[in-house]
Amino acid sequence: MTTSVQQKNYTLPIIVMIFLFGMISFVTNLASPMGDILKYQFHVANWMGTLGVFANFIAYAVMGYPAGNLLQKLGYKKTALIAIAVGFVGVGIQTLSGTTGSFGIYLLGAFVAGFSMCLLNTVVNPMLNNLGGGGNKGNQLIQIGGSFNSLCGTAVIILTGILIPTITEAKITDVFPLMYAALAIFAFAFIVIALTAIPEKNKEQKAVSTQPSQYGALSFRHFIFGAIGIFVYVGVEVGIPNVLNKWLQNPVEVGGIGIGEAIAGSVAATYWLLMLFGRLLGAAIGSKVSAKAMLSVASGIGLVLTLFAMFAPAELLVNLPVFKNNAEGLFGLAKVPLSAALLVLIGLCTSVMWGGIFNLAVEGLGKYTEKASGIFMVLVCGGGILPLLQNAIVDGTRDYLVSYWVVFAGLAYLLYYALLGSKNVNKDIPVE
Repeated sequence: MTTSVQQKNYTLPIIVMIFLFGMISFVTNLASPMGDILKYQFHVANWMGTLGVFANFIAYAVMGYPAGNLLQKLGYKKTALIAIAVGFVGVGIQTLSGTTGSFGIYLLGAFVAGFSMCLLNTVVNPMLNNLGGGGNKGNQLIQIGGSFNSLCGTAVIILTGILIPTITEAKITDVFPLMYAALAIFAFAFIVIALTAIPEKNKEQKAVSTQPSQYGALSFRHFIFGAIGIFVYVGVEVGIPNVLNKWLQNPVEVGGIGIGEAIAGSVAATYWLLMLFGRLLGAAIGSKVSAKAMLSVASGIGLVLTLFAMFAPAELLVNLPVFKNNAEGLFGLAKVPLSAALLVLIGLCTSVMWGGIFNLAVEGLGKYTEKASGIFMVLVCGGGILPLLQNAIVDGTRDYLVSYWVVFAGLAYLLYYALLGSKNVNKDIPVE
């Protein structure tokens, strides 16, 4: 009888964390198509248009480690509430930039919003891993959260493409409906989190975890390699659809395909949609298949798809279902280069990588897990740096596909990490 009374149902906290996973993607993915709007509204180069993405992700480098300390000090609930409040301010500043027509104000808003995304990521990942008891079950919950993340990320890319009438005449005000929706999401989430009982570590556990130690998360080789893996992975994940969207919608005279904003946005969104399907599959098999096996297969297939995409003949076209938003109707089939379809398919591979890398990197860290999560968040800045590098290559070569050598190199590293770098060779370090 006593045992049944003491048992706790963590279904609601799990649902709340998954909901926050979706918020992260909605706000973060909005920054990518916004780069194209910034490019044409302010008449800047590709790499400067990507500064919104860069500002959003570089905030992780600034806030990542403090976020881990904040989580350890204040706990999950208070950290989440702070993150949501900061996110509301960040999106509010971006909305203000639309009325003032200021490039600088938008970048400031993207930077502030990045602080929020960093804090939320710091809370969500260890929380879901802990609620699942770590191991394969923890990985499974992270994959479920990632599925909702992909759903929200897909929706915001499609909606942006539909809202933009013509890319060369696009303005920030065109996507005000999405910014208003983001503000509403933050407000609603704040209320839900404030009213939800979030399980925290007890005081005794906190006291043990804050005692001085000669060791730390960086004492573990497999964690260091995993942190680098997160830097590479987020850069790959963001860079693939970011450059793909630009390639498809930009005019032919600047190296693009020029197939229209709604179609280009739909193709890029299909990448995120496939990430959703991949994460659902990952969640279904996550308790049976090891994170190492999952990451090995995903990165290996991703390598092959990237290579084929870069060298596929330009005249080879395939039909993809898209939102057209033109005289032919709202939805239908459109011919796109085979290379675009192959890049879209990589979404199935990247879908399971975050959970796999995180799970492998923190395995065996014990009391150092919270600090490790903070370090992870620092390295998420790869999502701003690698796409910036890709766009700089595009500016220098006018060849969008050649920039995917950056993606190829990243996937090669992740395959190495899955096969060799993830082994814990520091089992002699006390973690209790």
